[in-house]
Amino acid sequence: QVQLVESGGGLVQTGGSLRLSCAASGRIFSRAVMAWYRQAPGKLRDLVARIDSGGTTNYADSVKGRFTISRDNAKNTVYLQMNSLKPEDTAVYFCNTWPAVHAWGQGTQVTVSS
Repeated sequence: QVQLVESGGGLVQTGGSLRLSCAASGRIFSRAVMAWYRQAPGKLRDLVARIDSGGTTNYADSVKGRFTISRDNAKNTVYLQMNSLKPEDTAVYFCNTWPAVHAWGQGTQVTVSS
């Protein structure tokens, strides 16, 4: 059974930075397209960024130029470096494959104060 454990969230002021990590267990990682998603209160869960096994990345327009997704296949870990954070980035952040086929983890809360 695949387990996804997100960490690194917190409270930060506008313009600040955070680095999220997602540790994946199970034999899914090295070939899988991994992604970060987020869900703000009262909204649907949206794709933020994804990265394929070769390192090719894609980003939602709202985070382009501010967020960077990366992965360490040896550690079965995917990262999300978030810079120039805005209040509208406030959400619970989750990782999963893309498309998302595994059970969701608990996520990590990111709160950006104005």
